[in-house]
Amino acid sequence: MGIRLPMRPVGTANWKRYHSLTMRLKAVLFAVIAVSLIASFAVMRLAPDEPVRVPDLTVTTLQGEPFRIPRLQGKPLLVNFWATSCRNCLEEIPRLIELHRELNPNGFEIIGIAMPYDPPNRVIAVSQAKQIPYPIALDIRGEAARAFGNIRLTPSSFLIAPDGRVIHRQTGELQLGKLRALLADMRAQNGDSRTTLHLWRNDT
Repeated sequence: MGIRLPMRPVGTANWKRYHSLTMRLKAVLFAVIAVSLIASFAVMRLAPDEPVRVPDLTVTTLQGEPFRIPRLQGKPLLVNFWATSCRNCLEEIPRLIELHRELNPNGFEIIGIAMPYDPPNRVIAVSQAKQIPYPIALDIRGEAARAFGNIRLTPSSFLIAPDGRVIHRQTGELQLGKLRALLADMRAQNGDSRTTLHLWRNDT
């Protein structure tokens, strides 16, 4: 439905009011179109280039230990980019903790990677305050964010299959129902129709 301009009136004074109203309506219409175009361009620029396979990447955990992500091949892995200044990230952490406690004994892994702009002391403080059980890594040089397609928006999560394929990317809070469905599909592809993940290898 388009914007309908008022009918052209008769008389000089009425014509001036008509012309002024018409110009204001046109200005509003052009502004709306411009904002829509800018927003669309921003989304395209901010959306990461989705990798097909897990990058050969090593990050450093808060304990100072190197963590090479491809070494987890043979297990399903969730890579979660987050920031201490991101409210949705902080609200998502308890659900990730619950997911990790439930599925990690059967082979499912999570690694949280803090954004390059996040001060390490704040990342450490949040990790300790929330008692995060899965590894948290720093990405001070931004290498991990670039390797996963120039991550700019948080939270951004990648589900990686045991064979190293990136099978799902979620920008924004995770939809746990969809994540569980994808994990169930992986179990089926590995010939396991039961409710655990024990057929994934636990070797590293």
